[in-house]
Amino acid sequence: MAAHVCVGRRLVWLLAAVVCLSCADGRLSGVEKQNLELHRHLKRVNKAAVKSIQSPDGDIIDCVHVSHQPAFDHPFLKNHTIQMRPAFHPEGLFDENKVASEKKSKPHVQLWHQNGRCPENTIPIRRTKKDDILRASSVKRYGKKKHKSIPHPLSIDPDLLNESGHQHAIAYVEGDKYYGAKATINVWEPKIQQSNEFSLSQLWILGGSFGEDLNSIEAGWQVSPDLYGDNNTRLFTYWTSDAYQATGCYNLLCSGFIQINSEVAMGASIYPISNFQSSQYDISILIWKDPKEGNWWMQFGNDYVLGYWPAFLFSYLADSASMIEWGGEVVNSEADGEHTSTQMGSGHFPEEGFGKASYFRNIQVVDESNNLKAPKGVGSFTEQSNCYDVQNGNNGDWGTYFYYGGPGKNSNCP
Repeated sequence: MAAHVCVGRRLVWLLAAVVCLSCADGRLSGVEKQNLELHRHLKRVNKAAVKSIQSPDGDIIDCVHVSHQPAFDHPFLKNHTIQMRPAFHPEGLFDENKVASEKKSKPHVQLWHQNGRCPENTIPIRRTKKDDILRASSVKRYGKKKHKSIPHPLSIDPDLLNESGHQHAIAYVEGDKYYGAKATINVWEPKIQQSNEFSLSQLWILGGSFGEDLNSIEAGWQVSPDLYGDNNTRLFTYWTSDAYQATGCYNLLCSGFIQINSEVAMGASIYPISNFQSSQYDISILIWKDPKEGNWWMQFGNDYVLGYWPAFLFSYLADSASMIEWGGEVVNSEADGEHTSTQMGSGHFPEEGFGKASYFRNIQVVDESNNLKAPKGVGSFTEQSNCYDVQNGNNGDWGTYFYYGGPGKNSNCP
């Protein structure tokens, strides 16, 4: 009998220990829970590297085997055969590129190239650090844009001017079916007032309404202290199929974009940068829909086909885009109730022109026959032209172009 009592007691102790352990688990502090979540997320996003390269700007670039990249975490891509090249390039892609000699821009590299390159059959991925995630509002929101950050030229209500805290200076086309877009974008390093603000210059490929179902593919350059932890100008991409709510992300920070190129890292620093009244540098970006496979491809410069967004990621863009936008965007957090002094483009207004103001040149769209052509009926849009402005133009060398940007806060933009 005594033995049974003893066993019973032992059982009670064991049960108490289990309860105690579960209590301890339930009592994990907010910091401990966050650390656990951080650790899991870092493990998921940072894939095993064949080789790692330390960039002069502090980044670590991991060379990850092409078949182990984040895209393949997507359930629909488990048995995906990587398309190593597009079936078709747009017609006319290599016909232009004739730039006036006095305005000839120099080719671009990325800063990490100074310390090495990734081997064949790998892709370069900027390593995510713990601090990168800690700067985000939550682990879940890391690498995502805020909802309602898209420029909508046709619905400006003055009362809602800064509702989303985002301001734009863009050129756009709509009213047709578009199968891609191209631009050569002047590269600068705009000053950012608050670390939670950013400044970017990009193109948008848009499908659907500006409601909850908006599809968007985006690429360009950005300065974003929150996302990267510094003020460097970086190459970036973005995608969403539900207006920035649950789907999509920057660069390769979630599954979606499939990269095939071993030379160019999404989110890595662009080098060199334009200087005021001095050397000017620009980058060319082309995004187009492969008419055979239906995937949306991205090319950087004339030499680097970077990869593609599979068509199944999208609803409207599975067919075509209904609007293309090119231009600048900043976050205006209105600290102290005043307009931000975060710069767009070079931080100078369009009328100052070449060498002073930032530009997009040779902007083009891809039509249903997979031809690159000049856009028709280009409109322009800015919420507050006294803060950031845009001016369209057209000539033989630059085709359809525009200057854009501004300083933000000034005597006319309080």
